[in-house]
Amino acid sequence: MDEKAFELFKLVSEGYCCSQIMLKLALDMEELENDDLLRVVRGLCKGIGGSQKTCGVLTGGIGIFGLYAAKGKADEWNKDNYGSMVKDYMDWFEERFESTECIDLIGVYQFTDENNQTYPVKCGDILLESFEKVVEILQENGYVFGNRE
Repeated sequence: MDEKAFELFKLVSEGYCCSQIMLKLALDMEELENDDLLRVVRGLCKGIGGSQKTCGVLTGGIGIFGLYAAKGKADEWNKDNYGSMVKDYMDWFEERFESTECIDLIGVYQFTDENNQTYPVKCGDILLESFEKVVEILQENGYVFGNRE
């Protein structure tokens, strides 16, 4: 098992959902912690609030672009390429996986752990591939992934 897949397995085992995992992977690359951010994105789990609508991998990836290029303070603005990065990722995601909806992506590929939490088995591959795409888009737009300074 490669390093990213092992890290993904570890995060799922710790109870993180897809949107949290996307952001946790990015924060880990920067050797940062942000518990509040991870708590906030918990609401995006299982397709936004458990509705199985917009996929948490998609929203988590968009959140990573926000870390690098979105407005965060009163005296700053979105960077010029923020919107185009989000659009590129959304377009790629929908073309690659043929939907942005959690229910369409995972179908019935789920298992339940001892805490009665369900985890879509299919999400692992989607997470890994999407995380790589987010990194690629950031690099294509002049960002050094893992360093926002």
